[in-house]
Amino acid sequence: MAAGKTNWFAIWVSVAVVVVLVAVGGIVLWTNVQSTSAGPAPQSSAINAETGAIAVGDGENTVDTYVDFMCPICNQFEQTYGPTLEELSADGTITLNIHPISILDRVSQGTEYSTRSAGAMYCVAEDNAENALPFLQALFENQPAEQSTGLDNDAIIGIAESVGAGEGVASCINDGTYTRFATAMTRDTPVQDGAGGISTPTIVVNGETLANQTDLTGDPQADIVARFN
Repeated sequence: MAAGKTNWFAIWVSVAVVVVLVAVGGIVLWTNVQSTSAGPAPQSSAINAETGAIAVGDGENTVDTYVDFMCPICNQFEQTYGPTLEELSADGTITLNIHPISILDRVSQGTEYSTRSAGAMYCVAEDNAENALPFLQALFENQPAEQSTGLDNDAIIGIAESVGAGEGVASCINDGTYTRFATAMTRDTPVQDGAGGISTPTIVVNGETLANQTDLTGDPQADIVARFN
């Protein structure tokens, strides 16, 4: 791994930590005001109704990623680590468990983009689990800026349809069928060692929660693959 790339990713992580520290108070308030009801759970063998994980692949090693689609550092994680994780899930090395979560609704001008996009991810995965990873990739390719209104439902539906989602996904997204489920699953996001609250991305390898500042250097082989059984 070239030193330049490692330093580039470390800078992004440092910026994200500042954002997380500023957001801690908001996260506590957000947790207190949300309904305790998870609402209906998606019905798919690829979705764990207890953890909210959307499984891609069936390998022995597990990599869980907790991502917010409004989070810039999550997008940087996807660009840096995503191709390796996709390859490892395709060749049977890992089960990639994707957890779409929502902690950044406060930066979408009241449209709750994080929650809506997380709920949409469940709609797509329930319709056809094979479209889940392409949908995640497409959402990050079209990621709106923080402090914008985010993508509206029509745009999200268009992205879903572009990766092969069926007709029923549109009503699932428009109805917000799984937004409450996404909110409830967010509360179960592991807290990184030394952090004051939930942050994104959060990465768990074979049950070990990584610390972004020290464990994510921009090198997928050293940061993730080296932790496999």
